[in-house]
Amino acid sequence: MKVLRPSAVPRRTALAISTALLAGAAACGDESVSSFGGGPDVQCSIPQNQILAGQRRDGIPALTNPELAFNGEPGTEYLEEHDRVIGLVFEGQPIAIPLNIGWWHEVVNLDGEHSAIAVTHCPLTGSSLAFDRAAVNDAEFGVSGLLFQTNLIMYDRNTSQSLWPQMMRGARCGPADGTQLTMIPIVETNWAGWQRLHPDTKVVTSNTGYFRDYRAYPYGDYDLAQNADLLFPINGPMDSRRPPKERVLGIPDGEGGIAFPFGELDELGPVAAVSGATSQGSFVVFWEREREGAMAFRPTVDGQTLTFTVQDDRIVDVETGSTWWMDGRAVDGPLAGTQLEPVAEAFVSFWFAWPAFYPDTDLWTAS
Repeated sequence: MKVLRPSAVPRRTALAISTALLAGAAACGDESVSSFGGGPDVQCSIPQNQILAGQRRDGIPALTNPELAFNGEPGTEYLEEHDRVIGLVFEGQPIAIPLNIGWWHEVVNLDGEHSAIAVTHCPLTGSSLAFDRAAVNDAEFGVSGLLFQTNLIMYDRNTSQSLWPQMMRGARCGPADGTQLTMIPIVETNWAGWQRLHPDTKVVTSNTGYFRDYRAYPYGDYDLAQNADLLFPINGPMDSRRPPKERVLGIPDGEGGIAFPFGELDELGPVAAVSGATSQGSFVVFWEREREGAMAFRPTVDGQTLTFTVQDDRIVDVETGSTWWMDGRAVDGPLAGTQLEPVAEAFVSFWFAWPAFYPDTDLWTAS
């Protein structure tokens, strides 16, 4: 069975830098939460002895409204076509936030005319999620330096004492404990693939105001699919059903959900359309090998449920014969120009992290 590597192209690394970034790690328990600045009376709905200190607060600096540019303009030279990006359309403008930026900053706050969002990437769990910041009155999110299940914990700059584990999609410590964040749909794919989907995209440039080598992956061979080494422990044994750092598209459903491993999707061919359902309704997952990405959508247009299949390496719907791309857009046929509703809660992470947060998950296989 073929398992996709994060990239077949060798990358420069900066492991010594990442070691320095994580220096002083592994202080834990109540001391970790109080050292964040919340004091000993901060209440958490997750076990405080599983919250680890990996850095000081803002030791990894979040970005707010970083410079954006079109491909080929100054500041975009650091990107290669195979580099992975978080793609989204924000107030009508396609934007790419490369994982190269996420490795070093983890949180990118974007302010629009009508909305404010945070696009986040945790390099230790390989997870990319975007959130509406309305739940914190549009306050910026920062990097707390704390980890839960080796996953990024954010804090909001309104209260500074509320802690938001990224993969839990809500606050689990402090005054906002229990508050959930509304997710913004994103597509994680390679830079070349996102540009083909959206030729008019802008991308975060290297002109961030920080001295970083954005070509350099800071964690050595950490993200190789078969690498079981973690920089911080998780609670309980690692699920061995898939390679630990294989990417999966997960669709949460309570304490479970469904995880679609990229290697299993790839078994179906260069493109695939897989139907399924959770308690929240039916969905279809689109996969494209060339773009190294997958995303889930609601298979309904104007009240009509569509059935998807693959013909001549194209995703088409049986009902109209229209052709669809990985981002849920019909590009040919009677429905050309139609956009399927994304399953906003779906996101990509490393496999080991998914069952750590969603232990009752179902693992989808091509067979």
